[in-house]
Amino acid sequence: MSIEIANESGVEVDTDAVLAVARYALDEMGVNPLAELSVLLVDIDYMTELNHRWMGGDGPTDVLAFPMDEGSVDHGPGEASASGGEPALLGDIVLCPEVAAKQAATAGHAPADELHLLTVHGVLHLLGYDHAEPEEEREMFELQARLLAGWRSTRSR
Repeated sequence: MSIEIANESGVEVDTDAVLAVARYALDEMGVNPLAELSVLLVDIDYMTELNHRWMGGDGPTDVLAFPMDEGSVDHGPGEASASGGEPALLGDIVLCPEVAAKQAATAGHAPADELHLLTVHGVLHLLGYDHAEPEEEREMFELQARLLAGWRSTRSR
């Protein structure tokens, strides 16, 4: 699994942990081990600009996911790849640590925990999950919770 990370947020972040949780989620979801993912951490101003440009939103958001080509995601050997067996370029996850820190304070947990949750959330979006409808939201958030719990249990060993 090739995962590139760039921290341009100006906030100190444990990028190794962000990479580890992304890799864990992709492995658990059966994504081709040759797949590629990019994670970018940005400041509030840039996230505000991205949110406005791509989502039509006002202000910054916590996470954005930009799939490269939803039709080419290779979920592993059990599913034929639409790209002819070539590893998929999954896309980009953009995180805003400052927004994550505010959400973490509201939720009563550490900013790092919020970034890990948002990373898994972004991975699931890249894999085609959504939460626009109640049933989709329930499925995505249950899967997100299960993946986070599994990852945390591997770290506590």
